[in-house]
Amino acid sequence: MKALIWNPRILTTCYSWTRTTSSLLTNTTTRLFSSVSNQNDVVYSNQSRGGLPRFHSLVLPPSQGNILRVVGDEFWHMTKVLRLNTNDRIELFDGKGGIIKGFIKSVDRGGLDFVALEDPKVVSPPTGEWHVFAAFGTLKGGRADWLVEKCTELGAKSLTPLLTERSNSFSENRFNRMQRVILSATKQCQRLHEMTINRPANIKALLPIVANSKLSLVAVAEATPVINVLTSSKLESTGLMIIGPEGDFTEKEVNMIIEAGATTVGLGPHRLRVETATMTLLATLMLWSDSQQISCR
Repeated sequence: MKALIWNPRILTTCYSWTRTTSSLLTNTTTRLFSSVSNQNDVVYSNQSRGGLPRFHSLVLPPSQGNILRVVGDEFWHMTKVLRLNTNDRIELFDGKGGIIKGFIKSVDRGGLDFVALEDPKVVSPPTGEWHVFAAFGTLKGGRADWLVEKCTELGAKSLTPLLTERSNSFSENRFNRMQRVILSATKQCQRLHEMTINRPANIKALLPIVANSKLSLVAVAEATPVINVLTSSKLESTGLMIIGPEGDFTEKEVNMIIEAGATTVGLGPHRLRVETATMTLLATLMLWSDSQQISCR
């Protein structure tokens, strides 16, 4: 037996490359919260979108019958929060599109053994990929966490803290916390691909990204309403959106972004907070992309 020890940000996983016997897979009664009376008639719960309880693991068993040792926070969540136990069925995902079904073979004080009931599946990422640049470094309390959480739930591909003249700092200490927020939101909304949070970028670093993007939108007061802009725009599967800080961009910054190729969009008649503006524009873009893809099928 060969064991690999992983120490990621939340889950520590011991990987055991052993095969269970076929009788273990066929004769073990598996259940989800309640027992299954007929072993050949597996009952799946209708949890949220119809899946089993799903947990994160940086590595997945390579094939049916392999065992994965799970310890750490995910083990605690399974056994202490959800009260899962031996023979309960669950899913593991790696945040990169990989997902696998299995069941809990055994539980002890230090962790549990997960047995794969199938080979892992790899799901391709969504075709629409929107990258968010938002100047949220000055947000206090839980407002920044809320922005990160909702960007994850709405389906943003990446989030980059934007440094501007009026929001020129971003604490490095916040990244570990935001990674935890992203993971929690990923599990909650059942995403299979985690949103990436990038290191802060200033306006100078943003400009070549805008220049190379087919569609870049920057929120500016009194600009053409975003719906009007999108109605007259060609559908793009990827793009980026830019939200300024509290107090907005300076006129010089706006001009630099526009000259690089961005299109200005308005988000209504009222003054919006950074997180409100971010959610308004991102939700609009995601719904627009989704509606266009459906109409093209």
